Amino acid sequence: MTADLTPHADRVTRSSLKALAEARASMAPLRAAGWSIDLSRQYLDADAEAALLHFGRVSGLQSAADHLFAGDIVNPSENRPALHWALRAQAELSGEAETVRQSVQPALAFARDVVSGAVTSSTGDPFNAVLHIGIGGSDFGPRLIADAFEDKASGKIDLRFCANVDPFDLDRAMHGLDPKRTLVIGVSKSFGTEETLYNLARARKWLEETVGDESQQHLALVTANADRAKAWLDGREAHVFDMPLSVGGRFSLWSAASLACMIYLGADVFEEILQGAADMDAHVRSTALEENAAMRLALLDYWNATVRNEKMRVLLAYANRLRMLPTYLQQLEMESNGKTVGPTGTPVSGATAPALWGGEGSVGQHSYHQWLHQGSQDVPCEFILAPDRDREPEGIQALTAHALAQAEVLANGRGFEDVKREEPDLSDDVARQKVHAGGRASTFLSHAKFGPKAFGALVSLYEHRTYFAGQLWHLNPFDQWGVERGKTMASRLKPAVEGSAKADDPVTSALISMITGE
Repeated sequence: MTADLTPHADRVTRSSLKALAEARASMAPLRAAGWSIDLSRQYLDADAEAALLHFGRVSGLQSAADHLFAGDIVNPSENRPALHWALRAQAELSGEAETVRQSVQPALAFARDVVSGAVTSSTGDPFNAVLHIGIGGSDFGPRLIADAFEDKASGKIDLRFCANVDPFDLDRAMHGLDPKRTLVIGVSKSFGTEETLYNLARARKWLEETVGDESQQHLALVTANADRAKAWLDGREAHVFDMPLSVGGRFSLWSAASLACMIYLGADVFEEILQGAADMDAHVRSTALEENAAMRLALLDYWNATVRNEKMRVLLAYANRLRMLPTYLQQLEMESNGKTVGPTGTPVSGATAPALWGGEGSVGQHSYHQWLHQGSQDVPCEFILAPDRDREPEGIQALTAHALAQAEVLANGRGFEDVKREEPDLSDDVARQKVHAGGRASTFLSHAKFGPKAFGALVSLYEHRTYFAGQLWHLNPFDQWGVERGKTMASRLKPAVEGSAKADDPVTSALISMITGE
């Protein structure tokens, strides 16, 4: 099918993006759960878009949606469904999906009890700090939520995060906390992640040195492996919450993995996030391909990465609340679809997931936007304009103008004649330096009233987009063999680093000597 799309890509690439966009400017944006999405500044015309939609139909995107929401096996590597969507369902489900939906309820109830003082520390005092320990999907999602809505926190809880095995990360997170009033939350689906277990062991020792045998009252563990967690507790009781096996780590922010956020922000705020995600699920589940935001964005990813061979995508979040979104999406998209072999062991043809990076607008305008505008590489950009529109109007208007301006200049550029006409006193040498090539594609997302519901809908949209893109690339988005291999090699090399063995690889052996000074 890529061969059928290539002639269209060749044709539109020879066209002016400005002209293509002007022809598409009157098209209605995609609308989903309060979000509006404009695709007019992409290298598409009517024929190319029709071909791309046909590709989506024959690729079975609607069937992929049906299989996901039916709880069918969509993760063949582990022979499991992917039921992260069930965590935010607003009505009773059936079978395993209902079990998954219910799994988040004990965490929400516990969060309410911590906030109300019904659950206390070992001294009988209310907790005034939560230390969240996890890594990867057990860290990025909760950290994103907490940062996005910290202004909604009660102020009664000091929330800290620790992910890195570098000892300074935990030292920094624990600094100034009173162990007598700190709840330590450890999140690990397998309860075998080295970094998390190392930090949890240090945190438990920190608690024991102050509260002794009652330290288990200060521990809450979130895992799919309750037996391993209980063994780690040496038979002592602690608060243990379920992370369902059918929920992948990078899709788990809807689960008890976000217990720290439920406490910090309040369970009501977290339930708003779940509601917004469920609204997007309903859109994705019931909307035809032509108007389905997640399917259309997945098709665009295939178009740009595989057909047009764009190696990167830049995410520009014009919302301070979403400043951590690019980091979160790096894991979601690049760990899910950063692969070249499908679940049958067959290599896929063409490029798959592009590198994703970006940051906060308008901050990035004073660093890497120069590269975006005048650098030698043409990279598609994605703008998300979602400020709190009821805040100070002048700042919101300025932010909006900057986002619109960046997208316009990227697309339309600035020619030499334009520069000379606008600045006639410039020498030709300087004028040529002010030329912007333009022709740089972008997508524009906006929301009229951003808040927890809109946030939930946005993250859900990106999850579904990632899943559908995996279907187009014939990949399994729910495994991560590259990550697993790195963990395996680290465990093998640890004895060499400790000095009790020698690394097999000569360069690694030399690096160890360089690092240790031996």
